[in-house]
Amino acid sequence: MKSIIAYFNKPILKLPLLFGLVTGVLVFIFFLGLYLIGIVPLGNNKVLDIGIHIIMIAGACWYYRKKVGNGFLHLWEALTIGYVVNTIGALVGGWLIYFFITYADPSVFTDYLAQMKVLMLDGKKELVKNIGEAEFLKMYNGVGSMQRSEIIMDEVSKKTLMAIIPILVISLIFRKQDYGVFQNKP
Repeated sequence: MKSIIAYFNKPILKLPLLFGLVTGVLVFIFFLGLYLIGIVPLGNNKVLDIGIHIIMIAGACWYYRKKVGNGFLHLWEALTIGYVVNTIGALVGGWLIYFFITYADPSVFTDYLAQMKVLMLDGKKELVKNIGEAEFLKMYNGVGSMQRSEIIMDEVSKKTLMAIIPILVISLIFRKQDYGVFQNKP
């Protein structure tokens, strides 16, 4: 057990785990804010929370570079920090949202499904033209049979796809290496 604790006690893992936890809580607060002002907090309205992920990833890279790396940060460290913060934030946020739509207010999920069906019917003409009638009906019926637990993996997969470019850009911006080892100075 001590070896497991020692493994996760390294700053390259511990720091992004903490930043990821905070990110997940902030995403849930954003979700609650949308809920409280009367907007369906799932779907297209929730996409803006990627900004929270980006800010926290940049903050984690900056903090690691300043406090742990003593002004230096390798590209691989920044990429690791970015993906760990993003994944943990999406998992924590997804689980908190799942518990909310399961135990606090299940109507949020049913409203989301109804909104998805309306959006699909509004764009039916274009969708049928692109994918065909049979595939549209399969997709439409699939929305109705969606389970609450799918929210968690949906959150992780969407955040992973949406964060690829920002993580790369943040990693390149905060990267600073010590090139003194490549110089032959006596």
